[in-house]
Formats: sequence, structure tokens, C-alpha cells
Amino acid sequence: PYCHPELDSGSVPCCELPLTLARFRNKFGMTYKSIRRICAFTMAEILLSLTIIGVVAAITLPSLTGNINERTWNTQRKALYARFSQAIALMPALNGYGTLKEETDSAGSTSIEDTAAETFITDGLSKVLKINNICDYQHLEDCGIASQITNLAGSIISPFPAKMSDFNSELLSANASIYVGSDYSHLDTRTAAFETQNGESIVVFYNPNCTANMNFTSAYYTQAVMCANFVYDLNGTKGPNTVGKDIGFMSALYATDSNVVAPYPHIGDTLTGVNQIDGGKACNNLDNEYRLPNKDELASIFYNKNLIGISSSGYWSSSVADAEKAWRLSMDSGYIIPRDKTENWNIRCVKR
Repeated sequence: PYCHPELDSGSVPCCELPLTLARFRNKFGMTYKSIRRICAFTMAEILLSLTIIGVVAAITLPSLTGNINERTWNTQRKALYARFSQAIALMPALNGYGTLKEETDSAGSTSIEDTAAETFITDGLSKVLKINNICDYQHLEDCGIASQITNLAGSIISPFPAKMSDFNSELLSANASIYVGSDYSHLDTRTAAFETQNGESIVVFYNPNCTANMNFTSAYYTQAVMCANFVYDLNGTKGPNTVGKDIGFMSALYATDSNVVAPYPHIGDTLTGVNQIDGGKACNNLDNEYRLPNKDELASIFYNKNLIGISSSGYWSSSVADAEKAWRLSMDSGYIIPRDKTENWNIRCVKR
């Protein structure tokens, strides 16, 4: 049937009449062209409709795409963390891999024969984790590592750091004689990279001299317990190559009975002047998924502080030393110490 509000047979609207085209023309004395003019859209109406649809799509599509990407990255990140946690737990110890000899010539220049990170991957990780490709520090891009990334604060890091001092110079600056044993030494090891079977690209900063968990009750430097720090890119050189999106980090602490942590810092600014007692509530106020990092997660944030763009000063953890004190870490030295919970320091909220 053909229908139009202006065409009414009287008691019954035309849209309820099962008229054929011929009967319609006979009844109303109209030609086919005049029927089309009544029933069709004009070109102006079509263009206006398309314009409105285009504007709405331009406004909503980036947001929808971003939300989909964020959910995908979150799922990948959690799956990667689960695989690494299981793999590291299968390794008897995380220290002692590779050849690492530091030599000083007569002119005072120091050189290192360094295969530590590569050996950690080939002789350690590859036994417990499915790995497709391994690259040395000079060929990180062959394992899908982007030459330029954006940190959480929006600053560009380029090229990707090839050794520990380039990544975070404070990793080498701890006082080795305090609460870690005088035989501990900090060497400027080079990176290595690998690709997983799932397509993630991962850079390893490896410390072959890392120590075990000494169940510290007083201050110590967190550099000593870092065995391996992993910076991952979930989709290789594909964009956006930005921390907090496709790029993140994990840290493996303690040579034996190791602990793998993967804190996901809040993208916003650091909260300042907060006591430890109120820290958890302050994080919940940002989003109920966020919380204070424990002391191992806080140590990982220190190792990766340049990826975050975090400021110096002291930061609270959720870990307590006793009823009155909690662990607070200095971001400019890696020194962690129990302090009174009522003191005001900084906090950086995280989620798992």
C-alpha cells in the first residue's frame, strides 16, 4: 500500500487500504511522478541527514574506539602479568645469570663484558616462558621495541634506554653497605629484549647481583632486591607507544621466593601532603579501583619513575612496619624506611 497523511479516503486512512499502484492512481487521479514527489525524500533532506550522522560519528567514534582499546589493553596486561608470575615462580633463583666482568684501564675508563640480560632470557626465562625472538641492546627494534615512547606525564623518551644508567641512574646509586651486605655491587648492565608467543615486546633490565628477601625491619635500599625489571609493549611498534596504554612495566624482586609486581599508576597527578592512614581513602576517592601500592609495588614505581614522570620526595606504601609506622620510600634515592603513619608525604595510587 501507498500512504500519505494528505491522502485520506474519509473514514479509513489511506495507509490502511491495501491499494495496488493502479487502483491508487485511479482513485486519486495521480501520476507515478506525483506519487514519488509525495513519498520520497528530497536531496537536501538526505544531505542534511548524512551531515548529522557524520558529525555524531566524528564526536563519538574516537571515544568508542579508545574505550575498546583500553579494555583490550587491560585484558592483555592482566594476562601478561599472570603468565610472568607463574613463570618466575618456576625459576629456582633469579640472580647469577651471564658473564659480567667490570674492568678499568690505565686511563680510568671502565668497560663491562656483559651478557647478563641475554643469558637471563636464554638460560632462564625461555625455560619457563614461551619466547619467539631475543635481541641484544643494539637491536631492540628487531624485537618490536619502539625507538620513541611517551611517558605517563606526556614527555618523549627517545631513544629507548640501552642500559640501566640510561633508564634510571639512581638504580646504581644505592649505598650497598646498608642492610644488604657489603658484597653487593651495582653494575651498569645492558638491556636485552624478547618477543612472546602472544606478540608482546619486552625489554629486560637485569641485575645479576640481586639479593634475597631479608625480611627487613629497618631501612634499606630497594635497588638491591630488584632482580629484573620488564618494560612491555603490548602491540610492538604499533601506536600509541604510550605508558599507561600499550606500554607498562613489571618488576621481579628477590633472588629466591621472588615476587612479581605490576603496578598500574593513576594517570593523574601525585597527591601531596597526605598521611598514610588517609592514603587508601584518598585513592578510593579518585576511583574505587585504586589503592595505595604495597612496598614492593612502590619499589617498582621507583625503578620506573622516568616512565611515569614522577617527582622526587617521599611516598607512602600500604605496607606497615608496626602499629605506628608504615614504609615510606624516597623517589630520589630508593631508600625505604619505616615512618610514623601520621606524617604527611606524597602518594601515587595504583590498581592491579
